[in-house]
Amino acid sequence: MNSEQRLIITILRNADGEEVLKALLDAGFRVTRIASTGGFMRRGNATMLVGAEKERVETAVQLIREHSAPAIDPGLKRATIFVLKVDQFEQI
Repeated sequence: MNSEQRLIITILRNADGEEVLKALLDAGFRVTRIASTGGFMRRGNATMLVGAEKERVETAVQLIREHSAPAIDPGLKRATIFVLKVDQFEQI
């Protein structure tokens, strides 16, 4: 493996899911979207799993920021993003 791989897990509002998904796909990222529920009000969320080379992580995070609508309530966050190192990556 030439480049270090990362897994980006993003949890965002359902309303932002399509726009973020399209932006990531248009930029050449491979994305898996999973419907999820969480938070105080059990609101619908979109959880996205994005595989990326270490060098492209900041690009993906920036796209998520740019394509998530501003939070209406100051107490709510637009997205939660986790970036994990990947020990092994295979496509079969």
